[in-house]
Amino acid sequence: MTSDRSLAGAWVRRFLVEHLIVERNLSRHTQRSYRDTFRLFLPFAAARQRQPIDRVTLADLSAPVVRDFVQHLEGARHCTVRTRNQRLAAVHAFAYFVGERDPEWLAWCREVRSIPFKRYDRPALAYLDKAEIDAVLAAPDRTTDAGRRDHALVLFLYNSGARASEAASLTLEDVDRHADGSGSVRLRGKGSKTRYCPLWPATM
Repeated sequence: MTSDRSLAGAWVRRFLVEHLIVERNLSRHTQRSYRDTFRLFLPFAAARQRQPIDRVTLADLSAPVVRDFVQHLEGARHCTVRTRNQRLAAVHAFAYFVGERDPEWLAWCREVRSIPFKRYDRPALAYLDKAEIDAVLAAPDRTTDAGRRDHALVLFLYNSGARASEAASLTLEDVDRHADGSGSVRLRGKGSKTRYCPLWPATM
């Protein structure tokens, strides 16, 4: 008879709900990414082991099954190497979570976490030179409300280097005006990390 302690479903629930949300307080995007990994991985493992999904055990999620899963992502689902590595990172994190809490599964944890990430060439980041930036800033029609808004937004992004998501979540309380007409802004980035950036008088 299968022990409840070995059933993968209970461990996955603890990992997704208790660990990612309560203990780590990871971003919603990361939570969804990890959730989607197991939405794909558990049915794959269940089919591979010919088990009902609610009876899949940690032993069924063996290192060979994980290797087959990431190969399936690339071959059958045509995922990129980057996506493959992202899914594998979620499985690695899950294995570490289990091994840390139940020493009985340390050997399993080590085997799963020994599966390597694939190397891939990162595309070179392009950039706009000063003349191109000036052309972008001059494009909005500043005689209209929409044009002034667009110009201010592009200038703010250029000045601060903020991500679009960071700019979208700003409030008035995040902007601090200085006596000389310049200012600063508080940006909340990935992982709830906060940084402060100076703003030019023109941006203010």
